[in-house]
Amino acid sequence: MSDATAPLLSVENLEVHFPVRGGVLQRETGTVKAVDGVSFSLGKGETLSLVGESGCGKSTTGLALMGLVKPTGGRVRFDGQEIRSFGRAALKDYRRRMQIVFQDPFSSLNPRHRVREAIRAPLDIHGIGTPAERDAEVTRLMARVGLRPDQADNFPHQFSGGQRQRIGIARALALKPDIIVCDEPVSALDVSVQAQILNLLADLQRDLGVSFLFISHDLGVVEHISHRVAVMYLGKIVEIAGKTTIFERPLHPYTEMLMRSAPTLDPRQRHTFSARNDDVPSAINKPSGCPFHTRCPLATDVCKTTEPALTPREDGQFVACHHR
Repeated sequence: MSDATAPLLSVENLEVHFPVRGGVLQRETGTVKAVDGVSFSLGKGETLSLVGESGCGKSTTGLALMGLVKPTGGRVRFDGQEIRSFGRAALKDYRRRMQIVFQDPFSSLNPRHRVREAIRAPLDIHGIGTPAERDAEVTRLMARVGLRPDQADNFPHQFSGGQRQRIGIARALALKPDIIVCDEPVSALDVSVQAQILNLLADLQRDLGVSFLFISHDLGVVEHISHRVAVMYLGKIVEIAGKTTIFERPLHPYTEMLMRSAPTLDPRQRHTFSARNDDVPSAINKPSGCPFHTRCPLATDVCKTTEPALTPREDGQFVACHHR
C-alpha cells in the first residue's frame, strides 16, 4: 500500500542521451545530453510546470516519463514503485495511469479515424467495458470537454484547432489517469482559445484530482495554471519553487532572465537584467562547471569549474547557483 503523503511521481537524476553519428560508417562522434540529471516530484492533484528555452530538454523529459523515449539513466518511481521493476502487467497499468496531450492537436490525431475511434482507442486497447459501454463513455467524455456528442462520427479536419485539442484531452481522460503530461498543449492555439483550454484543464483537475506535468515556454500560461515551477537549462533543472515565489523572487540568474524577458506594457516592470551572451551553448559540447556561466553576469571562476548542486532555500525553493 502506498504512502498517502508520498509524491505520486518521483524522478531522480533522469538522463536521456542521444548519440551523434557521422561519416560513411556512421560512427558515433558525440552525444547530445538532452536531459542530464533531472530530479523532481509531482504530488496528487498538483500541476508542476517545466519551463525553459527551446531545446532545454523539457519535452524530452515528458516523453521519457511516458516511455516514448528510452532513458539513459536515472530512476522514476510511480506511486512508490520503481518503474524499471515493472513486469508486463504492471507496465500496462502504469501506461493506463499516465497519459499525454501533445502540442499539435492535428498531427496527434489520425486523419483517417473518426473522433469516436480516436477517443475510444485507449478503451479498446485496454479492453475496458463492452463495445456499447465504450461508445457511451465516448459520448460522456465529449460532453465533459465541451464537444457535441453528435460530432463523434466526424473526422479531425472537420474541427477547429481548439476542438481538436479537446479531442486529445478527452482521449487522455478515457482511462481515468492519475497524471497527464501536457506538452505545450496551447502553444498552437489562438490566445482566446488558449484561455478556454486552460480553464478546462483547471476544471478537470478540480473535479477529478488529476495531476499535470505541464511543459511550456509561455510564462503567462505557466503563471496561470501552475502550483510549482521547475526551470530547465541545457538539460538540467536550475530552480524549483512555488508559483508565487518563483515569479516574485526568482533566485537563479537564468530564471531572473526569463522572468524579465517576458513582455509587459508597464514601464515600471521593465528590467535591464540581460544575459552577457545570447548564444545558447550546444547540448553536444556543454560548458564545464555551471552550464549557464557563459551567459551569466554573476559568473566567477568557481562557476567555470564546479557545477552547483540544486540545494534548498527558504519556502521550499531550490536553486543551483554558487552566488544565490
